[in-house]
Amino acid sequence: MILACGPTGAGKTTTLYAALNMINAVERHIITIEDPVEYQLPGIVQANVNKKAGLTFARGLRTIVRQDPDVILVGEIRDSETAEIAVEAALTGHLVLSTLHANDAAGAVARLLDMQVEPFLVASSAIGLLAQRLVRTVCARCGCSFVPGDELLAQLNLPVTASDLQGAMKGAGCEQCGRTGYKGRTGIYEVLRIDDDIRGAIIARSSAAAIREIAVRAGMRTLRDDALLKVKSGRTTIEEVIRVTTE
Repeated sequence: MILACGPTGAGKTTTLYAALNMINAVERHIITIEDPVEYQLPGIVQANVNKKAGLTFARGLRTIVRQDPDVILVGEIRDSETAEIAVEAALTGHLVLSTLHANDAAGAVARLLDMQVEPFLVASSAIGLLAQRLVRTVCARCGCSFVPGDELLAQLNLPVTASDLQGAMKGAGCEQCGRTGYKGRTGIYEVLRIDDDIRGAIIARSSAAAIREIAVRAGMRTLRDDALLKVKSGRTTIEEVIRVTTE
């Protein structure tokens, strides 16, 4: 099971559709249950949730499992029943992709446990947890070099100096970007791979903070770390990093 986490509008579904496009092949039987179907994907069976007809995520997922799929996409895990069936499907050999509302990748574990999914089932079924946000990108037309001040850097609450962000850019504002200095958006990501240490922490019901610490020690790049890389490359600004990643 692979879960994409983040608030509404963070691009989770788009990320999962991109994943499906990468693995879509004639020999793979892929079925989705969504609310609603946002993109029509050729070669993939897609179904809409219909509450009036009694077709919920949980009921649709139960039906899908009987169709012998290789890959299942569940639009969102919202309740205990859907979570339980998704985990069972993952444990019986299906690749399950879904979204979940959680602040970060480690928080997804706590969210599943809150839904009464047993820790050993989460540890056995999950192989990756992805958290993401969308940040605005610097306008290509009016963007120029920018040296952040100490006050702005202090808001990051990270050991970063102006010399660490030599590639930083900031839009001056022009007609093309509506005088905002930004044009378009890009994603920042945090990928937590479920290894043996993480599994042990999940089974022990460790806190999200403890799981996050283990993952960072193992090399996980946090949302803010990924955002800073995009600041260094001139794609977004420190203000955007603070706006999107401060919770």
